[in-house]
Amino acid sequence: MAVSLACPAIAADDEPEHRSPLSTVLFGSLEAGPTKTFAAVGLKKALTGGLATSGFRAMLKVGGSQEEAVRQRPHGIAYKSEAQALIGYEWRFGDTFVALYAGSDYEGEQREERLGTVVTSRYGARLQADLWMTPTPATMLQASAYASTLDGRLWGRVAPGWQMPSGFSLEGVHLGPELEAYRERDYTKLRLGLHLTGLRFLGVAWRISGGWQRTSDRASEAYATLGLHWQR
Repeated sequence: MAVSLACPAIAADDEPEHRSPLSTVLFGSLEAGPTKTFAAVGLKKALTGGLATSGFRAMLKVGGSQEEAVRQRPHGIAYKSEAQALIGYEWRFGDTFVALYAGSDYEGEQREERLGTVVTSRYGARLQADLWMTPTPATMLQASAYASTLDGRLWGRVAPGWQMPSGFSLEGVHLGPELEAYRERDYTKLRLGLHLTGLRFLGVAWRISGGWQRTSDRASEAYATLGLHWQR
């Protein structure tokens, strides 16, 4: 997910030299579509120094979904859980960062089908890369990708954005297209939509996006996602 870092308010009587560097990002996401609902939460922690400087990072993420158990009728219901524990290094260049992570990938599944319930657990390895940059004061670019040994999964998302005009009272908010692609052993998904990145509410940075997706087993349909992060 994109990380456009926003600092929480700090009391005016705190001296800057006594403040600890911001070292943690808490994040979450919610995704909804005709056949699947997914939610996830996680954190990224700077292991050395703070988030404003290059250094080693740890990332933990857990999530769950409800979706169709099989793609043919009757579909049934599948409840899935996932977890990743990653460690990596993040290079910082002003407002730009590039990060590379590696670690474990877990998936648990409970499938309720016509003939009964099936429960499985699987473990694999994941390699992940993230990019955030502001090529100009009015533009941004976010990109993420991962590869997992679970079903040979490959995923990537790229989202450029342009700052909203001042007349919209959305300072620091970027609007632009997003392209997302996913592949596993016998399934592919392609998404094309629009995103609003950098919305601020309750001290948290938000991203909303939506558009159309096409999969290898269904016709085109709508999707929507909501993401948030809080740096502290």
